[in-house]
Amino acid sequence: MSTAVMPRAFAAWRAFWSLDDESLRDAGSSGELLVARIRLLLAGILLLIPLPTLLRAPEVDENYVGLAMLSITFVLGVVVHEVARRGAGRPLLGFLTSALDVSLVSFTLAAFLVRGEPHTAVNSKVVFEVYFLALGGTCLRYDRRVCVVAGVLAMVQYAAIVAVATTRWELNSEAYAPFPYGMFSWSAQASRLLLLGAATVLYTAVVMRTEHLRRLSTRDRLTGLFNRGHFDEELDGALQRAVRRQSPVSVALVDLDHFKQYNDRYGHLAGDAALRALARTLSAAVRPGDVVARYGGEEFGVLMPDTTAEGATAAMERLRRELAATPIDLPRHAGVARVTASVGIATWPRDVGDTAELVHRADDRLFVAKRLGRNCVIGPNDSGSAPDDGSSIRRTAGG
Repeated sequence: MSTAVMPRAFAAWRAFWSLDDESLRDAGSSGELLVARIRLLLAGILLLIPLPTLLRAPEVDENYVGLAMLSITFVLGVVVHEVARRGAGRPLLGFLTSALDVSLVSFTLAAFLVRGEPHTAVNSKVVFEVYFLALGGTCLRYDRRVCVVAGVLAMVQYAAIVAVATTRWELNSEAYAPFPYGMFSWSAQASRLLLLGAATVLYTAVVMRTEHLRRLSTRDRLTGLFNRGHFDEELDGALQRAVRRQSPVSVALVDLDHFKQYNDRYGHLAGDAALRALARTLSAAVRPGDVVARYGGEEFGVLMPDTTAEGATAAMERLRRELAATPIDLPRHAGVARVTASVGIATWPRDVGDTAELVHRADDRLFVAKRLGRNCVIGPNDSGSAPDDGSSIRRTAGG
C-alpha cells in the first residue's frame, strides 16, 4: 500500500468509527430501550417453552441447559431494562448489551461442550440461528460500530467453540453413531462463519443507511442545525429528566432583528449568510450537551439542560454581544454587514408547565424583547429594560 493511500484509508476508518451526531446518540438510547423491552419479552416467553418439555421428559439434560440459560437471560434482561430506562451507561451501553446478547448464545453452545455433547454445540439447528436475532437487534441502536463489534465477537466466539470441539473430540468417530445432530463438516462450519460475516456486513449497511436518513430528517439543510421536530423531541426528553431529577432546564428562542428589511436591502443570499452566521455563533456559544435548532424562518431554539435562569441569561447575553460584533460578508455586495438578535428565555421549574408552556413563555419574552427595542435578552428575572449598547449597529444592519 502506497504512502498516499494509507492516510486516506486511515481517514476513512476514522470517519467510519466516529459518531459525532447527537441525534444518532439519542436515537440509539431510544433504540436501546426498545431492544431491552423486546429482550425481556422474548426471554419471558421463551422461558415458558422448556417447562412442558421438562414435565414430559425430565430425564433429557438438554432441556435443563435451555431452562438455565433462559433464566439467566431473563434476569439479565430485567437489569439491562432498568439501566436503559434510566438512560445510564451511555455511550457504552449499546456495545455492552450487544456483546451480552451474542455471548449468551455462545455460552449456551459452550454449555453443551461442558456436558460432553460437542455435536449439539457445532451442529445446533436452533441455538445457532439466535446469533442472527442478536445481530439484527444491533440495527435498532443507530450505531454501525455496534454492528461491527457484535458481528466480529459472534464470529470469534463461534470459531472458538468449533476449535475446542475439534481439538477435544473425534467428532466423526463411530462412537457417536447414529449422529442425531449430524456429522461434523468443516465446509458447513466455514459456511456458518461466512453467514455470520455476511449478516454483519448487511446489518452494518442497513444502519449506515438509517443514519443517513436520520440526519436528513433531523437537520436543517441551510444552517446544518437540528430542525424543529428534533428540538421538540429533545425538549420533551429533557423536561422529563428534569422533573425526575428535580434539576433546572432552560429554553431560549433567538430571533434575528429586522430580518425582512435585511433581506429587502441586501437580498436573500445575504439573508442566508446572516442565518448561517447566527447558527455558527450559537453552535460555538453553547455547551456540548445543549441543543441548538432552527425553529422556523429567522428564529432559533436553544435547549440548555441543567441550566438555571441566571445561567441561561448570561449565556444568551454573551451570544447577543458576539453576534452584534460579527461581520457578515455580503454576497454580490461590497463590504460587510452586521445583524443583532432578540432573545426570550423560559426556565423550569420557575416557569411551571409542560414543554408547550415553556416554549410559549420563551416566545412571550421574545416578544417583550422586540417591543423594548430589540437586541436584548429577556429572561424570567428581567423587569423589561432596554439595552444600552448596540442599537446603532442594529439599525444600520437591519435597515
